[in-house]
Amino acid sequence: MIDHDALGDELFSALRARRVVAPLTGRVPGITIDDAYRASSRILSRRLAEGETLVGKKIGVTSLAVQSMLGVYQPDFGYLTSAMWVRGDEVPVSTTLIQPRAEGEIAFVLSRDLVGPGVTPADVLRATDHALVCFEIVDSRIADWKIKIEDTVADNASSGLFVVGQQKISPSGFDFFSCGMVVEKNGAILSTGAGAAALGSPLTCVAWLANTLGAYGVPLRAGEIVLSGSLVPLEKVTAGDHMKVTLAGGGSLSVRFT
Repeated sequence: MIDHDALGDELFSALRARRVVAPLTGRVPGITIDDAYRASSRILSRRLAEGETLVGKKIGVTSLAVQSMLGVYQPDFGYLTSAMWVRGDEVPVSTTLIQPRAEGEIAFVLSRDLVGPGVTPADVLRATDHALVCFEIVDSRIADWKIKIEDTVADNASSGLFVVGQQKISPSGFDFFSCGMVVEKNGAILSTGAGAAALGSPLTCVAWLANTLGAYGVPLRAGEIVLSGSLVPLEKVTAGDHMKVTLAGGGSLSVRFT
């Protein structure tokens, strides 16, 4: 019998102590994705008990570039809390995270609930109040990022911090399929991507998330922020790095890691 609360508590303690643990898949025989999501829910409950609030959800591992880097070949989801939302342009990785990596994404802010199953990309478009360019800074409590899908799921989809831009993108008429993204690091172009890199479209990603969450009885709520998955490869970051993400037709976002 797998003790989901014990696994969640172990990962929560690692999060708070900024330390890593050995991969769960190497020491918990028979662990399944469902087991991992139950451990992730335990982490959320511990964070909420300490005063954090739920502000949204995220989908991870959506692009081939990220899947190939991590060796994980299917999407997953995690929860976003108030403590993960960085307000401003300074991202405190040296004091809050362990082995951070940054990725450029599109964030969605919902105007109505989305409850799966049966949610389509068209439903997502209708339910979106606006979108924002975004940096997600992922992190792993699993040593050396040696993760399989069950490891990252249990670890709240390797969530760390996130920052969103100021320019609101109207969903009406915006081309989520072919929109281009450019990421710069320390003044040099690092990577480029397009909306199609994430399961064909960020709208498809959010629909997947709504439907997958629906199977667990969890809705996407109006007002929540939904991170739709990276359009570019992950990039290791350390204190002193500067990064900028520019989304064609959606503005830009610059951050400094401290």
